[in-house]
Parts: sequence; C-alpha cells; structure tokens
Amino acid sequence: MRSSTAMKSLLKYASILLLLLIAAAALVIALFPGVDIPWRQITGGAETSEETVSTNLRTISGHSVTLFADAVPNARWLAVTRRGDLLVSQPKLGQVSLVYGDRNRDGRADGQRVLIDGLRRPHGLFLHDDWLYIAESDAVGRVPFDHSDGRLSGSYQHIVTGLADQGNHWTKTIGMGPDGWVYLSSGSTCNACGEEDPKRATIMRFQPDGSEFEIFATGLRNSVGFDWSPLNGALYATDNGRDWLGDDFPPCELNLVQRGAFYGWPYANGDRVPDPDFGVGAGPEIQAKIAASQPPVHDFAAHNAPLGIYFLRSQMHTGDYRNAALVALHGSWNRSVKDGYKVVSLHWGDDGSISQRDFLWGFLSPDRQEVYGRPVAIAEDTAGNVYVSDDYAGAIYRVQRGAAQGRADTGSGRPRLRAPNKPVAIDSGAAARGKELYRQYNCDQCHAQQLLLHDLSAKYTLQELGDYFDTPTPPMPNYGFSAPQKRALAHYLMSLEVAPPNGAGQTTVPIDPPAASR
Repeated sequence: MRSSTAMKSLLKYASILLLLLIAAAALVIALFPGVDIPWRQITGGAETSEETVSTNLRTISGHSVTLFADAVPNARWLAVTRRGDLLVSQPKLGQVSLVYGDRNRDGRADGQRVLIDGLRRPHGLFLHDDWLYIAESDAVGRVPFDHSDGRLSGSYQHIVTGLADQGNHWTKTIGMGPDGWVYLSSGSTCNACGEEDPKRATIMRFQPDGSEFEIFATGLRNSVGFDWSPLNGALYATDNGRDWLGDDFPPCELNLVQRGAFYGWPYANGDRVPDPDFGVGAGPEIQAKIAASQPPVHDFAAHNAPLGIYFLRSQMHTGDYRNAALVALHGSWNRSVKDGYKVVSLHWGDDGSISQRDFLWGFLSPDRQEVYGRPVAIAEDTAGNVYVSDDYAGAIYRVQRGAAQGRADTGSGRPRLRAPNKPVAIDSGAAARGKELYRQYNCDQCHAQQLLLHDLSAKYTLQELGDYFDTPTPPMPNYGFSAPQKRALAHYLMSLEVAPPNGAGQTTVPIDPPAASR
C-alpha cells in the first residue's frame, strides 16, 4: 500500500489529467460551437441531450423539465446563489464549479467555470453569511464568496479536519440548520460491520467556525441527504439500507433525526428487524440497542438509494407541494431488476403520515434495462424552479411551472465528436496479475451479476480506467492500489471484452463500440 502523501499526489495528477481532457473539450466547444462533446467518452456514464430529455423524462402536471446544463461531469451537490447561479460539487475532479443562471432566457445555463479546485473529493456544500462551506472527504472548509459576481473574495481554510474517508461511503454532506449549527453526515466504511471510528455512520454538528464539534446521532449507515422541514424545523435524513439481503429487503429509509438517538445500523434494518449477521442471535446488550433504536418514519423501496432531500420553500408552489420534500432516488445496483432512478415527492398528512409520489421520472427505460441518468441532489431558486443534478450523465435538469423557456434544439443533424476508432493494447502479463487482484478482493461479489462490467473501452482509456480506482463510485471502496496494481486491473478488465489475441502478448479492442451498443 502507498503512503497517504503518495495517494494524495496520485489523486492530484489524476484530477489534472481529467481536467486537461475537459479543458480541451471546452476549447473545442469555443472554437466549434456546433460540435457536441461526448462526455461519456471522457468521464464514463451516460450521454444525454435535449432530445434524450424531451423523449424520456417526465414531470408532474403543469410543469416541464429541460436540460439546463449537460457538461458538468460527476455533478453532485447543488447550491443556489443570491444572483441565481448554481454551485455544483464534482468530487472526482476535486472541484466546485459555478454554473451561470439563465439570464438570457433561452432555457439553458449561460455558461460555467471552475470556482475552486485542488480539493480532496468535495461533496456537500452550502452558502451562509457570505461564506461558501465545502465538505471534502476528510475535512470541512470555508471561503468568502461574493454573490454579486460569483467569485471567491478570500482564501479557503479548513475549519474541521481529521475526518476519515476510507472504505465504501466516503462522501460528506453538510447543511446549516435553523438552530445555527452546521450539520455533517459521514457514511459507514462498509456494507455491514462494527465501526472502529465513532464518527462513521453518523450525523455530527459544529458551530460555523468549526468549534464545539459533537456527534449528533448514530446508527445511520449512509445518510447522504438531510434537510429541515420549514413547518416545524424537524431534521429529516435519507439513509441507504444495506446490501446482499435480497431484492426487496431491507428498505431504504427516511429518518426523523434527533439528538442522541440511535437508528439501528448495523444491528437492525427497517423497523427494528434484527440483521442476520449482527442482530440475530446477538447478546442482551445488542438486543437492548435494537429495542431502543429509532425506526424510520418512511420506507423507500429496497436499494433505491435515496440521496438528496430538499423541502420546497418557494411560495410559487401551490397545494400540497408547498412544504413537500423532494428526494432523489439514485437507483439500485444490488438488485436483479433495476429500480429507483427518479425524484419523488413526500407529502405529510395531518395525522403525520407520509405519502410518496413520482415527481421527475424517465431516467430508467420501461424495460428497466437502460439507464439515462441518476439523480443526486436538489436545489430551488427564489422563483420556485427546481434543479436536479445527475452524476451519471454529468447534467443538471430544471423543472419549472408551465412550458419550458427557450427553444429546444435536439441537435439533429449536428456533427458529434467521438474518440477515434483506435485499438487498445492489452498486456497479457499485466492482465494476468490484474485477474489475481480481482479474485483477491472478491470483485465478483458485486460485478458477476449486478454491476456488470461491459463497454469499458467505450468509456475509458487504459489510463483513465486505472485512474478511476483512486476515486471509485460508492459502494466500491478505495483499496489504495499502487500504480502497477491499477495498471494490471485496467488491463484485466479491458481484456474481458477483447477479441482473440493479436500479436505476442497483446490483444486489441476498438475504443468506439458499434452503434447498437452505445
């Protein structure tokens, strides 16, 4: 294993490489405005377009959905500035970008630029009192932010450090509560285990300057999203249930989070159902913890992976959508048939019951085979426009009342810039070493049936696939592979879809796959 310093250096250089690719693509856009850039080729994931959105995505009656920005690779958390611009975190690029609002009213963002970079996997962010707060995977920092021109007006400084980011759920989310405290969530290192670090699988809080740090609630496996009800100030958090207990259990959760409360993980799932690995047959101390744990106030379908939650606050919303909560269901991976991949709305009845409806859907094809996007986070501007980020398609969507602004250009007939159809050289010796690593880390547990590895050559070069292992998408852990190990794994995984050997110790595979497989 490499040292922490070496790992940070490698992450830095990998981010620089990806930034150079994106900068080159941006230059092409500037020089040739009619050319579309295939972000899937650069970053992995799905391609999207205004045609894809208009054909597949749907929203509630009286509203419309449009593609607001489609060149935001790994778009995760969102915040809206007073000027109506969007801030978006991009953990795999180590940066936060500013996406300009639609001031020319053509239905699209007016451009974007990198606001701050060189960060360690930044995820959660929010704006408060002319400060931009950013949650990196191992720290929380803040920097003065000028809303008038969307620029930083001072230096970035860490106010909380020493947060662990090893294992499966390394993202950190932050938010300012109505009580003036900053709240911070940190997921578990694993699917199900006993944590050694008391800060993992929790929600914590601290003062805006980083002082008075404390653990607020525990037993929360991976509460990526949380928000406060505008009606009563109650804190609600989504939570991703564990994997490998079947298609339909356990449910993912919505929890009413209270100070000092324990929410069951890893000993219980759902409504205090003992976990087969850590709860069933456990001693009296664990049984007492299960009995005293707080059950969820609402269940999402198993493996739907609820991430961002946002309570609608604009007075533009009418009826029972005013003060409703929107939740982004990122979509299942540990399931034989895909499910989720949409945004739902939650509505509170007078008796406290919660009902769920579809709000934005169509990211999953009707046969549940093709994925067009994976919603992550939700934000809202003062006019009541709702923005949804998508880290799979590298996009931001806007949902608004009435018809969409501007003219939708489907891009038909426009040239598309694609990677050249060059062969990838596979080193059979490296592939053999990669195969041993694949077996050593039991990768088939996830990839044999559900997280299938296909069309890798359409998404990555060998170098890009190797770099991916530095910032893998959860639930895959960062194993801290050395450069030779990453190279070996990349060669092995690419070799899985390669034709028979061509030459001594090497095989080749086209980068650009047949049209039918795109």
